Amino acid sequence: MFYKINKHTFQSVRATLKERLKEKSPTLIQLIVGPRQVGKTTLILEIASEWAGRSLYASADTPEAALPNWREGIWRRIEALARNGAPAVLLLDEVQYLPDWSLWLKAKYDEIQRLGLPIRIVASGSSSLQIGAGARESMAGRFEKLTLSHWGAGDLAKIAGLAPQEAAHRLVTHGGYPGAVVFWNDPARWKAYVRDSIIEPAIGRDILHLEKVRKPALLRQVFAVATAHPSEILSLEKIAGLLAEKGALETISHYLDLLHEAFLVTPLQKFSNSEIRRRRSSPKLIVRNNALLVAGGKTIPDPETEPDRWGRWVENACLARAINDGLDLHFWREEPWEVDSVVTHGAERYMLEVKTGRYSAEDLRGLGHAAQKFPDYRPIVLCDPGCERVAEAAGFEASCWMDFLQ
Repeated sequence: MFYKINKHTFQSVRATLKERLKEKSPTLIQLIVGPRQVGKTTLILEIASEWAGRSLYASADTPEAALPNWREGIWRRIEALARNGAPAVLLLDEVQYLPDWSLWLKAKYDEIQRLGLPIRIVASGSSSLQIGAGARESMAGRFEKLTLSHWGAGDLAKIAGLAPQEAAHRLVTHGGYPGAVVFWNDPARWKAYVRDSIIEPAIGRDILHLEKVRKPALLRQVFAVATAHPSEILSLEKIAGLLAEKGALETISHYLDLLHEAFLVTPLQKFSNSEIRRRRSSPKLIVRNNALLVAGGKTIPDPETEPDRWGRWVENACLARAINDGLDLHFWREEPWEVDSVVTHGAERYMLEVKTGRYSAEDLRGLGHAAQKFPDYRPIVLCDPGCERVAEAAGFEASCWMDFLQ
């Protein structure tokens, strides 16, 4: 791997959270955000178990949470646990469903500070739509955000007992949701799990519940277009032409932003030194987890019979992995040349070109053109195992895309 990261994995977030909870009171509120079904609740329950007798778990996504004075009752219970001076942890799951949650947590954090209470607060949410905005607006200086992102091949290899390359292949074909692993060999149940436990709650509950969406059907159609065209550059006009329902280009752009905030789809902007050109460019649609590509009844492509579609799936998985790792991505295009992704990670800069199947030096001319124009960026080719020599002979660094996904 040519960059060292990932601070967004389950293991990394768990280690960071445990260390922060050991710090001397009062500690900042720990806010865990991320997509559905990546282990946020599992992590919180693990903390509750380790802090047995000194922790209180509560979910705002229950009928009881809608009752009057529910949260004040929760607070009285955590205060009682902390009365003897020993640290206690309040664990709030799905906090985005709690009305005015950020204002309430702000008031409780200030109370902890004022009274010197040994209470730690951990809150999680399945969407950053209102989580991030609410925290920034109401809890400035009172919280730290931890992002638990989509799982990578290395994580899947551990829980599924797979060899590294098999795990990378599965990440392309079946995505990285740990709860879906048990259904991999049952296509019908696997697709139903992705549809009913991930896509529908993320769109039907998270986005539509937390954001005012005037045309819910249009939002779903924009998502469907993205999953049908992974790692493709589509103008907003082209997207509009693929929709069954009419929508203004500004609305389509806004819905793409909502899908990004929900960790579902990221519309990459064109790499340019001009902010105006970046914003006016046609987006490149990256689906954040390849499991979502089966939305709408899509089938997994066969590398032999559908090489082009297979290549798109591999490229999407690679670019999604970089986005999920927290890297800053753009695409570059200057007719007739194009580079799959321009990546920034701190002071490090890369240009990634993903190739599957047989390719030649001629297929790398776009990367070569961009490398001459942007000498500060390392050009790297991600290809099938055993095909690195073609890129290396052309003067480029090369790596197997399976290794990259790990």
